[in-house]
Amino acid sequence: MDHQATQHGPVHIGTSGWSYDHWENVLYPPGLPARERLAHYAARFTTVELNASFYRWPRDTSFASWRRRLPPGFLLSVKAPRGLTHGKKLYSPEVWIERIARCWHELGDKRAVLLVQLPPNFARDDARLEYFLAALPDWIRVSVEFRHPSWDAPEVYTLLERHGAAYCVMSGAGLPCILRATAEFVYVRLHGPDWEHLYGGSYSDDELRWWADRIREWQVAGKEVFVYFNNDGGGNAVRNATVLRDVLGVN
Repeated sequence: MDHQATQHGPVHIGTSGWSYDHWENVLYPPGLPARERLAHYAARFTTVELNASFYRWPRDTSFASWRRRLPPGFLLSVKAPRGLTHGKKLYSPEVWIERIARCWHELGDKRAVLLVQLPPNFARDDARLEYFLAALPDWIRVSVEFRHPSWDAPEVYTLLERHGAAYCVMSGAGLPCILRATAEFVYVRLHGPDWEHLYGGSYSDDELRWWADRIREWQVAGKEVFVYFNNDGGGNAVRNATVLRDVLGVN
């Protein structure tokens, strides 16, 4: 038997963002200074998705600081800037790619995945996506989150596979839940179980067990899996991530 074929891929479970005031008494003790939240978070979880980068891309020195400050084995995924995804809609991406690559280099062994979330009004454009993925350095792992339904097409999945880019699997109000693995890793964003409001609600234990089964299937296929909960309200993301880790028996 091929020993490699029996290897299960690793799983990383965390939340989308970490600096929320309303996580006090859920994850953070009362009065904890904001600057100490990441260290406190990293003592409990092994990965996080940086969302603030979407609104304002951090300086190179910030990425170098995260590399130094985060504990061994911790992995940071980063959301691409809205200037690239929503402003330019991936058009003429070279300047942004140069900035991202420079920062990604500074992040070193703490880098996980670059999340590229496309806006709901960005309809399918294979040529533009192809150009962007071809221009991105191959040492940057990337996942693409599509919000316009026209992207749900076999040719798009083939395009992602050709570039080793992961289709972002989603759960959330008005979003399609398509279980596609187009790369050596799977990237999952859980935006909340509320049918009417994105980022709302808390996943039930049954729902989390269902996701655990899907994750195990990807693991058996040898995929590395990243899962981020984005239902931050009321600390739901923290609780859901903790339960899912317990169900899967991972750190």
